[in-house]
Amino acid sequence: MKLKQSILREIKSQHILLPKEGAFHLPEKVLQFGTGRLLRGLPDYYIDKANRAGVFNGRVVAVKSTNKGDISAYRKQDRLYTICEREIVNNKMVKANTVSAAISRVLVAQDEWPDVLQCAHNRELRIIISNTTEVGIQLFPDEDIRKNPPKSFPGKLLAFLYERFSAFGGDTESGMVIIPTELIPDNGIRLKAVVTELAVLNDLGLEFIQWLETRNHFCSSLVDRIVSVPNETTGPLLEKQLGYKDDLLTITEMYSLWVIEGDDQIKEILSFQKADKGLVIIPDIEIYRELKLRLLNAPHTFTCGIAFLAGYDTVQSAMEDKLSESFISHLIFREIIPSMSSDIDQSAKEEYAAHVLNRFRNPFMNHYWKNITLNYSSKVRMRCVPLILNYYKNNNTVPPLFSLSFAAYLYFMKAVKKEGGAFYGVLNGEYYLLEDDEAALFYSLWQKKNPGTLVVEVLKEKPLWGDDLTLLPGFSQAVTDHLNSIINTGMKKTLQSFVL
Repeated sequence: MKLKQSILREIKSQHILLPKEGAFHLPEKVLQFGTGRLLRGLPDYYIDKANRAGVFNGRVVAVKSTNKGDISAYRKQDRLYTICEREIVNNKMVKANTVSAAISRVLVAQDEWPDVLQCAHNRELRIIISNTTEVGIQLFPDEDIRKNPPKSFPGKLLAFLYERFSAFGGDTESGMVIIPTELIPDNGIRLKAVVTELAVLNDLGLEFIQWLETRNHFCSSLVDRIVSVPNETTGPLLEKQLGYKDDLLTITEMYSLWVIEGDDQIKEILSFQKADKGLVIIPDIEIYRELKLRLLNAPHTFTCGIAFLAGYDTVQSAMEDKLSESFISHLIFREIIPSMSSDIDQSAKEEYAAHVLNRFRNPFMNHYWKNITLNYSSKVRMRCVPLILNYYKNNNTVPPLFSLSFAAYLYFMKAVKKEGGAFYGVLNGEYYLLEDDEAALFYSLWQKKNPGTLVVEVLKEKPLWGDDLTLLPGFSQAVTDHLNSIINTGMKKTLQSFVL
């Protein structure tokens, strides 16, 4: 049987936490741009948990804001989904299964934009959450927010806020708390700047802009939880244990953290923060952001090209192999930690790093390296390049592991086939999709350049990196040497000769 509201009474397992009576009648208090698993496994997890504790009592309207993906599973399952928390602690499995009723509706922006705008008329709805990937928060100066719907996420958000302003006549109590979870520094500040500039460009009036800037709270935030979905093996096993089929089944580690920049007023509005100590609201989130960005996300990005090209499917499978485990550990402790801000205590860095390595070893997380390569170029720019620059600042010499990682990134981005608007690389005779805004650039470069020239061309692309990386002594040559080794001997042999 498939998970939906009508079968809840048939689920007899004492190991599954089911929605409480009345959960389906709670008012809608949150608008969420995004329907992905990270939102299901963290913000919506906290909201569902708070509803069970009676400290929030509100549900989420989720908006599918892009044309990618399918929401039919949400509708077939009455927006219900199962969160399976799994972790090994002291060699023992710890687990919890929860059927979440946090989401009340899922709206498709492209087809149901009037319904999205109608949510702005609900006074109880005071919170907006987003996760539109790291490239979602950007300005399109010529965007008309009166389109049905606007193209970009900031455009959609602005249109919603303008509808809200109009619905309540600029009432001082009608402002929203807006929490982006996109992994970019100062995401709340940056989103507010883009939305405000877009409001000016759309000539929405001084009164609205004043309301936008003074009555709405754009809170920077940081999310930290590994969330995955089952594979061909784990899916049937979990569904057998649960006793039903769930096409939205979401697997998470037990660990969770959502840090939001805010004051006591924000805490009062985000009352679901009372339900879990992993939800932290503080005036300054910078230390949390730096630890997570550099010690969880940067190792993922530095390693994903190497791991994928070497034949490792998941993060956990790479941690099981002595060769790749050694690379990841050395990467973190020998190059990343020494390149981080000195404002953070060394012991805090090392403690967080040790915890990250244990999280990477979690056998229940099907965290695929290929998925981590999504928007690879922007991740390298935001997560890795600052560490490379800091390494040079501190040592003035080539970082061996960083340079190998950059070479693997270049080879992964070797687009060999164009089909429609999509670009593909090839590994062991099988094509893989390059889901990256720079795929066309790499397709062009790999068609025309030899490896040495290509390395220089890419490294000097200041629009890509913010700096001319050819100015780093020895970096171009080191990356070229590693790239030639990958081409001539393969990734795994290059890694063997490099690490061992």
